[in-house]
Amino acid sequence: MLLPISYFIIFKYVPMAGTVIAFKNYNVIEGIWGSPWVGMQHFENFFKNPVAWDLIQNTLYLSLYQLVVSFPLPILLALALNEIRNGIFKRSVQMFTYAPYFISTVVIVSMIIILLSPRTGVINLFAGIFGFEASNLMGDPDMFRSIFVWSDVWQQTGYAAIIYLAALAGIDKQQYEAARVDGASRIQRIMNVDIPGIMPAIMIILILSVGNLMALGFEKVYLMQNPLNLSTSEILQTYVYKMGIINANFSFSAAVGLFNSIINLILLVFVNWLSRRATGNSLW
Repeated sequence: MLLPISYFIIFKYVPMAGTVIAFKNYNVIEGIWGSPWVGMQHFENFFKNPVAWDLIQNTLYLSLYQLVVSFPLPILLALALNEIRNGIFKRSVQMFTYAPYFISTVVIVSMIIILLSPRTGVINLFAGIFGFEASNLMGDPDMFRSIFVWSDVWQQTGYAAIIYLAALAGIDKQQYEAARVDGASRIQRIMNVDIPGIMPAIMIILILSVGNLMALGFEKVYLMQNPLNLSTSEILQTYVYKMGIINANFSFSAAVGLFNSIINLILLVFVNWLSRRATGNSLW
């Protein structure tokens, strides 16, 4: 266990000390510990900024949209795959649903841009056949969230279902036999055997998902951004990158990132407590 423990200590716990720059006016020459202390100044500057609440709102809306859509679909896919008895068909479906997960984010976004191109994209070509005018979907702020979430569903759902399939494989077969003897239909077996059997896994994944509610993937959002959709695509993670790396305002961006992490921690603790009270399943 020495190697994994060392990894977490070196790359996860030791860097936490660097968050102190959120309370300092960090200067590269003076270093982290030599830079002057400014307290909560950077947090105050962020919340006084007119764009702060827009960033929080965009991040929250996109995160909730992704959670509501992405969380139940792997469960439904796993339940459906568990009911398939034809081995060849089952393996084929698994292969086609798992494969997109191994495509890089850059390639996925490139595919989206090509498919949705207003002049040469397949979507607009089909729309033209039926008499609809071509539209710049990637430049439409109202379409950004849907494009982001549903492309993510296509890429992630098959792989996310693996956990639930493993949980379904661990259910005692005698429960299915008893349900059949009692005359339970397939839907009734799913509702009374499958779902209760994987409920601990469902709750753990839900807790982790809510705990990462404000921690959207930076790369995909940043790659999908353009000047036309910034009103909905600018989120806390991309803002931190632009302020910290591009504008070299390290202390301010660290303060924004720390605020985001604290919100995630509060959500994680609250949902874990709620799950423990309601279902008896929790992370701790």
